[in-house]
Amino acid sequence: MQLNTLHPAPGSKTKSKRLGRGIGSGKGKTCGRGHKGQRARAGGFHKVGFEGGQMPLQRRIPKSGFRSRQSLHRDEVYLSDLNKIESAVIDLAALIKAGLVRSDVKDVKIIGSGEINRAVTVRGVPVTAGARKAIEAAKGKVEA
Repeated sequence: MQLNTLHPAPGSKTKSKRLGRGIGSGKGKTCGRGHKGQRARAGGFHKVGFEGGQMPLQRRIPKSGFRSRQSLHRDEVYLSDLNKIESAVIDLAALIKAGLVRSDVKDVKIIGSGEINRAVTVRGVPVTAGARKAIEAAKGKVEA
């Protein structure tokens, strides 16, 4: 292959239609712009979504939903996931190291879903009331 033999794939580069070159060209006289009106004129411009002064669609439709920016840095861990961690002390660093939460997470809460079958010490991670009961029932403890 030489640089002087390179060509684009056939059909990938089509020539643009020449406008205003007579009836036989298919784009003569009005050049595909129709008759009169703002869009037929040179410089005819209107904002995207503008409906001639009528209330635009994006403002007529009721808005719903909200995505909290705090949720980007918050996560939840199930009680049953704590069985996957080998260390006896569970804190934010241990959860990140075990791959249960992303490394950019700042706030984690342990939720009482599932069971824990060994004694662990939870340090510096908030827990729900049900999770606290389950941890203490397994002879573990929760430190603030």
